[in-house]
Amino acid sequence: MTFSSIPSTYTDLVIKASARGTQASASHAFTLRFNGATTNYSSRELVGGGSGAPSSSTRTTLGSALYIGNIDGNSATASTFASTEIYIPNYAGSAYKSLSVDAVTENNATEAYATLLAGLWSDTSAITSIDLISFAGHGTLVQYTTATLYGIKKN
Repeated sequence: MTFSSIPSTYTDLVIKASARGTQASASHAFTLRFNGATTNYSSRELVGGGSGAPSSSTRTTLGSALYIGNIDGNSATASTFASTEIYIPNYAGSAYKSLSVDAVTENNATEAYATLLAGLWSDTSAITSIDLISFAGHGTLVQYTTATLYGIKKN
């Protein structure tokens, strides 16, 4: 799923997504790319699972994109979709681009996840396109997956 030709007329961006993938598991990785870039991503995340203590980790890239949480897969509860919110401040500025993510999967079983993530794209280019990707090689996004991009403008 791609948002392209993003104008630089806003201050910040917000994406709200409801997603499910085709991978034959309860959940799998959801990733993004800015401007098609495959490098210079890093993040710090806190993940809570259905049956264990929360864990935290630091990542650079996952399959040449930035990990932004998990989405439901084929073995998750039928017709459920993960919810993800991505906030990107100062997306058109000349500094590195930061983002924050709040993501949860939906599953009536122990394999369900909640993720809080702080990410960074170490590039000074204005963000003009955003790709949301079911982790490459692990399925595609299913029908009825939706994502909406909002522009936030300061007065």
